[in-house]
Amino acid sequence: MKWLKGIILGAILLAVGAVALGLFYFLPQHDVVMVTGVEVKRVDHNGVINAENPADGPTRDVYFINTEDPITKEVMVYRNEDTGWSFPWYFKFDSADIQAKAQGYSRDAEQLALIRYYGWRIKILSVFPNITAIEATKTRDEPFPWFNTVFFSVLALVVLFIAVFVKRRVKRRPQMPVS
Repeated sequence: MKWLKGIILGAILLAVGAVALGLFYFLPQHDVVMVTGVEVKRVDHNGVINAENPADGPTRDVYFINTEDPITKEVMVYRNEDTGWSFPWYFKFDSADIQAKAQGYSRDAEQLALIRYYGWRIKILSVFPNITAIEATKTRDEPFPWFNTVFFSVLALVVLFIAVFVKRRVKRRPQMPVS
């Protein structure tokens, strides 16, 4: 019986970890950067089309925004693609407008930009975070993540409510006599 509890606890921890990673990927994050350039690349389901990866199906144009951290000078590339009506539900339909703003910011070497994005940069897999908004800023301070704070507070309250409800239901259930 002890090993069954261990397996159940392990499965619960694995599920919680998977949900946490998913939320960390899809919830919005902010960076203050300097935009150094913009470009458009033709991609298919395998990634960017080039000599090593010829097009083998439907293709689309994807905007990319090249940035640099104003303090560390570390470069970062962001994808700028519409999410439309599909998941994640950012309802982003203005990638061309965001690209135009980014191109304008790239002309001024001193202009800082505040970007909101979701996703991770995984270099070995050529995965880029997707920008959902960009705006000019004069400060290097990132805004407080209000959405994430409210989201996690509500999620914690729901989990607490469910835990109390389940505990009360288990407590009320009559115990079966052991023979």
